[in-house]
Amino acid sequence: MDNVSGTSEESGPETGDDGGGTGTGTSTMEDGLVNAFGDLAALPVEVGERRPTCLRCRRPQKVCLCPFLPQQPLEVSTCLYVVQHPAEESRVLRTVPLLAACLPQGKCNVIVGRRFNEEKHPELAAVCRDSRTLILYPGPKSQNLEELVQYQDVGTVKHNVIIIDGTWSQAKNMFLKNSLFHLPKQVQLNRTLSSQYVIRTQPSNICLSTLECAAVALSILEQNDDIQEVLLRPLKALCSFQLQHGAQIHHSKEHLLKNGMYDKPMPKNKRKIKRMEKLVTDHNICPR
Repeated sequence: MDNVSGTSEESGPETGDDGGGTGTGTSTMEDGLVNAFGDLAALPVEVGERRPTCLRCRRPQKVCLCPFLPQQPLEVSTCLYVVQHPAEESRVLRTVPLLAACLPQGKCNVIVGRRFNEEKHPELAAVCRDSRTLILYPGPKSQNLEELVQYQDVGTVKHNVIIIDGTWSQAKNMFLKNSLFHLPKQVQLNRTLSSQYVIRTQPSNICLSTLECAAVALSILEQNDDIQEVLLRPLKALCSFQLQHGAQIHHSKEHLLKNGMYDKPMPKNKRKIKRMEKLVTDHNICPR
């Protein structure tokens, strides 16, 4: 948060002349104080100093990740729409700015909110109704993205891909409560890939960050595995820097439960207990 220091007005004690003061002398001094404080109030508010921020990667310049970004934005035909939960905006170590920095302008569109409808979000609604649009969300109705690509002439189809950015519970809630997100074809990733985002806890070993999901999806749709490598480079650099400066590796909840390392109180709610059990037994709850 930016520290903003304002100017407060304080009234000094009423003081007369050395000879005991008269009404006129006190009034003159008060007028002077009023004028003085008026001048102070007219000054611009002092804004606390902010660390200079890199305009490309959106990181403080001292920890700029631009050396790990591609020199030129990656040329892709796929257009991403990242639907972001408002809580993600305030996270310091979010990955979406890195994703946007790697892609051409207009290829990574970030839309912040919890609820979306046709009136307030006509552009997003049009994208959801487009037959070329896919939404990346796992579930029984999801089709394996690689299988989908095998049956399409990818070069002739310029896909849109919607990715929900938030914690897994936030993403689930946003998907279920927004009917627009039920219109596109639902797909999931079945590639075996352990998350490189080790400074943030994931539910299971196969759950990926937003940037990682985008990297895998783009590499499949663009039929270019180099895209995945290029997009993951700044993420690996970010995690490496944080670990070198005191951050700890965050094992997934699945890993902690399987190895008896989960040190938080177990939930009493039966639904939450079943969810915890699924982390250990079910490997299809998150995109791979």
